[in-house]
Amino acid sequence: MGSDSDWTVMEAAAEALEEFGIPYEARVVSAHRMPEEMVEYGRTAEERGLRVVIAGAGGAAHLPGMLASLTVLPVIGVPVKLKSLDGLDSLLSIVQMPAGVPVATVSIDGARNAGLLAARILGSGETAAAAEVRSDLREFADDLRQTAQDKGEALSRKVRARRAEDEGSPAAREDREDSGGAYAP
Repeated sequence: MGSDSDWTVMEAAAEALEEFGIPYEARVVSAHRMPEEMVEYGRTAEERGLRVVIAGAGGAAHLPGMLASLTVLPVIGVPVKLKSLDGLDSLLSIVQMPAGVPVATVSIDGARNAGLLAARILGSGETAAAAEVRSDLREFADDLRQTAQDKGEALSRKVRARRAEDEGSPAAREDREDSGGAYAP
């Protein structure tokens, strides 16, 4: 990340990786304040055993693109929201990369999705570890689907209860008469 203040956002990526048992590094490597260290970090990422780089930065947000220019590993950019422009400057900086220097970009402050995308990339391999990550991702997707279904059912119950409560009111009877029998709260 470009600054230690970015950790409040980037921690969500770390937590997502931890959910899948994926080890990670968390480092401050500013493209502007530490250019030599940033170059070294990018050039040695693969030999240190990294397989994906998640880079968060705010403002000019050059870190993800610079790292992508220094390594052949996939780079995921996380635009970090700052006080000015609500992170739009970071988003545009990261997403508008020149041809040949790709950076996958998630939403502003979308570090959790960056961690999940990294897990998917790592799970796409042929190793036993990759197969385990894929299995965990399937379970995660099933849980996510079930949570969405549960929320949808809870909302439906709430709407039905509201309609049942409203149907007896004089206003509801007038609404039904005015609409020819159709009713929507």
